[in-house]
Formats: sequence, structure tokens, C-alpha cells
Amino acid sequence: MNTFHPTRTRIAKLTLASLSVISVISLPAMAQMKHPKSMQGSRSAQPVSAVAAQPASEAIDLNMYQRIMDEGFNNSHVMDYASALADDIGPRLTGSPNMAKANKWTVDQLTAMGCANAHLESWGEFGLGWQQLNTWVRMVSPDTAVFIAQATPWSPSTNGPVTGDVVQVNIQDEKDFAQYKGKLAGKIVLLGEMRPVPPVDKPLWTRYTHKELEEIAQYPAAGRGAPSNLQKRLQEYLKRRQLVDKIAQFLADEHVAGAIVPSRDGGDGGGSGGTFFDDNGAALGTEPYNAAHQVKVPVVVMAIENYGRMFRLLQAHVPVSVQMDVETKFTGDHEKGYDTVAEIPGTDPTLKDQIVMVGGHLDSWVAGTGATDNGAGSIVALEVMRILNALHVQPRRTIRIALWSGEEEGLYGSRGYVRDHFGSFPLSTAPDQMKLPEWLRKPAGPLTIKPEQKLVSGYFNLDNGSGKVRGVYLQGNAAVAPIFAAWIAPLKGLGVTTLTMRNTGGTDHLSFDAVGIPGFQFIQDPLDYETRTHHSNMDVYEELSPSDLKQAAVVEAIFVYNTAMRDQMLPRKPLPTPKAMFDFSGPKPLPGVFPDAVQPAPEKK
Repeated sequence: MNTFHPTRTRIAKLTLASLSVISVISLPAMAQMKHPKSMQGSRSAQPVSAVAAQPASEAIDLNMYQRIMDEGFNNSHVMDYASALADDIGPRLTGSPNMAKANKWTVDQLTAMGCANAHLESWGEFGLGWQQLNTWVRMVSPDTAVFIAQATPWSPSTNGPVTGDVVQVNIQDEKDFAQYKGKLAGKIVLLGEMRPVPPVDKPLWTRYTHKELEEIAQYPAAGRGAPSNLQKRLQEYLKRRQLVDKIAQFLADEHVAGAIVPSRDGGDGGGSGGTFFDDNGAALGTEPYNAAHQVKVPVVVMAIENYGRMFRLLQAHVPVSVQMDVETKFTGDHEKGYDTVAEIPGTDPTLKDQIVMVGGHLDSWVAGTGATDNGAGSIVALEVMRILNALHVQPRRTIRIALWSGEEEGLYGSRGYVRDHFGSFPLSTAPDQMKLPEWLRKPAGPLTIKPEQKLVSGYFNLDNGSGKVRGVYLQGNAAVAPIFAAWIAPLKGLGVTTLTMRNTGGTDHLSFDAVGIPGFQFIQDPLDYETRTHHSNMDVYEELSPSDLKQAAVVEAIFVYNTAMRDQMLPRKPLPTPKAMFDFSGPKPLPGVFPDAVQPAPEKK
């Protein structure tokens, strides 16, 4: 047994003065920043102090760094996990049979690698279980053509092939219903205008340049950056939400045979060339997984080039007819959501009850196989646990993995886990608030925390595709910057160079940050995640980068190991307040819990 013995390893002390090897660290005035003197908003025992004394230098175990690298690069299982998850199990919509398969598979893998207490935890009722069995769409006249399309999530079935004349419908306001009333029975509806399809004039697949990483490291000045974009997107989302259920009901009342929606633009040349995006933005309903909002009309999302052909024919007054077959299956009305959880127990008598967490979301959309979103983050987290088990690490603190479900619909899995274990804000029950999804309702009071909250040193998340780790978003936690700077100093050769005070949003670390637990998302090379694979039919195994995933697992394993072994817990920010959770001012995205639907678009380089 190759057991870790601290007295037999090489320990390097890294002070701030020795960090000149880090190529990109820009933390303005960090030396002048003071730790907050108090933490407000708690109604339970005082949590671990944000001002807990930290050492002047970090003890870096370079021998363990090397062992983790050797295991992670030379004996990696990450692509085996990738194929089993993406190829064998396939897409993993929350509440679906495939999601249940993925939960069971991850429990089995974690048990087999030597983790303790591998199990499932329910975060509550989700809603409709659903799976797509088969979908095809073809044009019958004026020509025959096979189109690229799939059912939108939670679409009902056509109950066999249906053929109908195609009608283009554009509803931007409730007053638009009148012009279509009584004219749509038995029709197949093109729902929406044709959008521009810009040429692909730059690479869809990119890595961050040194200059771009420097820009990421700069904290944006007040009045610039994401807030206005975020606020605009939130307003657009709410406007669309108010109308979309009414559109769905109107089409059902008019007895349409089916609806076709055009794929959205993926940005920077994505969303063309047969790639389409199939998520809640394509579904005809605000919460199509909720039985009370169940979609009553078969809906498919179609590649923009195929949609455009029909649209132009109709604009030229050429009749178009289409045959479509949507074969879907509902597997339950009240399916529960589950997270996969397992541990490597801590061994230090005084620290073993403290926890270091690592995770990613296991659920996905259905057009592809969920390989990059977020199969990549899930298999990297599995590989982290495998590496540490293979090295027989005996961590001082307990290391816990959690693989979430329900992330795509509103961070349900991680928010539910955090609510049950660590704390939560009471949510408003005002009539206008009850019309909103839970993740968008305003807090109605201060944060209530549970005893276990003070035991979590940090949570590390990976959910930006398959790209290698280039650094860490610090989520405004200035006190952790010199610690992470020391940790990444030996990793420059792996490309890990950048720390930024910026927040980043849209995924599960926000659930931890929202209750005062240090939660971090890694900066990753973009590759073609945002332009091509994110929520698309091209989110498949072939879009994974094996070398990048190996690097990511090595880096994340080192961060988890360091957090588990250091004498002190990671420093914390002050507890968030209800006002801060919904503060749209300032130079940073919201610190609250907001999923992809309203996150700012990626910054243009």
C-alpha cells in the first residue's frame, strides 16, 4: 500500500514574493484590502470567521503534485468514464430514465474506486419524467427533403406520422393571436421569424491567448461589463415567460398538428451548419417539466438552414407541406431529483469532520449526449476521486464529491443539497413572486444557516466544457487569492496562470456562494463550447479533448488535496444579504443563483 506520509515528502514554502512565475495575476489593491470584521445575516451560531488567521506562506507538497500528475496523465480513466456516460447511457434529462441510469452508474463507479458511503440523495420532486424515442421531419411538397430536427424536451408525441400544410406564425404580443384564430387547425406551424445566419468568418474552436487571460484577470470598472447585459436578459426572459405559456395554450386550442421552432444563434458563427440548440429556450412552455405547465402540442426544434428553406417558400407564396413523427414517452408525473454523493473520509482527529467538496452537474439536455455539458465536469470529478483513491491519500479533511441533477432547469440539485445541509434564504410568497420559478423569487428574510455550513472549507466546480484549466474565478474572495496563487505557481507548465476577482455565474458553485461557503469555478479554454456544443446536437464524445480533461482532473485534484491538507480552512467572504442577492448595480454579475437562462453572454474578445 502506497500510503501518504507527510514526514517523507518534499514540502516547499511559497511566499507571495516567490510568485513571480505566475504570468497573469491581477488583483488591484489586494494588499490594501482589509478582511471584514463581522459577518451579518445569520440566525444561527456564528460561522467560521472570514478573518481566520492565515499563514504567511503556503506549505506546498511538490512530491504529491508529482504523484497526482503521474497518476492523472499516465493512468487516466477519464475518457473511459466519458464513453460510458455519453455513449452508453447517453443524454441525461433530469427526471428521465437515463438520469436514473447515470445516478446508479456513478454510485457504482465511486464504490468500485474505494469511496465511502456512495449513495443518492433526493432534493425533492422535480416533475415529469420524459424521453425521446424517435423524431423525424421531412418536407413533402413542393419537393421532398429530409430535415435535421429533434423533439424539444417534454414535447408530447404526435401518435404516429402527421402531415399538414405549413403556416408561418409570428406572435410577439397577445394582440397577435387574433390574426391566426380559426386558421391553424391541422396545420404545422413555423413558430417565429427566420433569423440571420452570419458566415463563419472566424474559428469556432479557440484557446485563450495570453492577452485574453490578462483581460479576464482585470477586475472590470464600475458601470461596465456584464450587469447591463444581465439585466437586459432577465427582462427579456420575464417578458418571454409571460407570453410563452399563452402561445402554447393558443396553439393547443387551435388544434395545430405540430409546431417547428428555429434553432437559436449560438453566437460567433455557431447555430448553423446543421448544429441546433435544444433546451428550455426551444421548448414551448416556461416549465414544461411541470404537469401544470405541460406542453399540449408536439414541438420540434430544427436546424436553421432547413427552417429557412420553408420560411422563404412561404414568403414567396409557395405552398409547403410537411410530415413529422414525434415519438416520445412520459415516464411519470412526480419524478424526484437525485444527487450522487460519496466521500474519502478524513483522518485528522481534529479536522476530519470538516469537508472539501468537488462536483459538477450530471444532467444534460437531449439533442446530443451531454458530453461537454456537463459530462466533462462530472467525469473530471470522478477522475479526481479515482486519482486520490489510487494514491491512497489519507486526507486530513473529508473529501466529498457531489454530482448534481436539475442544474439545467435552475440549479435544483445543488440548491436543494445546500438547502438541506447548509442553509437557505426564505423566499417571498407574494402573489407576483409565486408566478416566478423558485430560483428567481426574491429572498423574504435573512439567511438561515445550519451547523454543517461552518464545516465546509470550499467547493470546486467545473462546468465550462472540455477545455483545460487556465485559472480560477475567485468570486470576489480577495483573501483566497494569495493562497491560490501559491497553489498554481508550480502549475505554470500546465497552463494554469490566471486568477481573477470576477464572479462567474450559471452553474452550481453559486449555490454554495449564496450561503457563504467558498465556491469556485475554474477558468477553462473555451474550445467550441459556447459556439457549437453547449446545449446542442453536437454535444457528443467527439467534441471532448482528452489531453485537456486529463489536465483538468490533475489541477482539480491538486486543489482538492491542498484544501484537505492545509491547517486552516479557506477564508470566507461575509455572509450574503437579501439585498445583495438581487443587486443589479455594480461591476459584477449577480452573486445569487441564476441558471443559464439569464446569465450574461460570453464576453467578446
